[in-house]
Amino acid sequence: MKIIIIGATGTLGKIVTHSLREHEIITVGRNIGDLIADISIASSIENLYKKISNIDAVICLAGDSITAPLPEMNEKKYWAGIEQKLLPQINLVLSGMHFLNDNGSFTLISGKMGEVPTKGSSGKALINGALHSFVTAAAQELPRGIRLNIVSPSKVSDITDEDLEKAYRKCIETSINGEIVRVGYTI
Repeated sequence: MKIIIIGATGTLGKIVTHSLREHEIITVGRNIGDLIADISIASSIENLYKKISNIDAVICLAGDSITAPLPEMNEKKYWAGIEQKLLPQINLVLSGMHFLNDNGSFTLISGKMGEVPTKGSSGKALINGALHSFVTAAAQELPRGIRLNIVSPSKVSDITDEDLEKAYRKCIETSINGEIVRVGYTI
């Protein structure tokens, strides 16, 4: 498979990229990678897809949101997560569905706080919960057998490389669609 991995140089990205090395991997980052793209800019995403042909899978491990106690949160802090994690991943799907091969797949990333929030996690809960809802809804409408799933890991220190690899392989190598694949926690 030809797989685009966005965020391949981050902690989780390195693990996933290494574990899928038998595939043709194209790494994408804001500053480092086979290709450079800032996924917070929609036109950068479109330009990225135009540079690559015959894409079988897109994996996104990029994006962040704010963690802070609720009294310290404000509109700007919530918007940071929307602009850095939520909309970029949505735009990867909206633009990418026109470039993926038939029966291709998207795998986005969220996090445990979307379902099991803790004190100080309203920023992460908002973004991750919205991504979960987007995936379960949008997966029903993608054309040409394209699938959409999301991996929702717990804290990096709470998960194993093997469990992370299993989650990503489940998303790209099986027929699941519209699923939240949890790593390191259950609900």
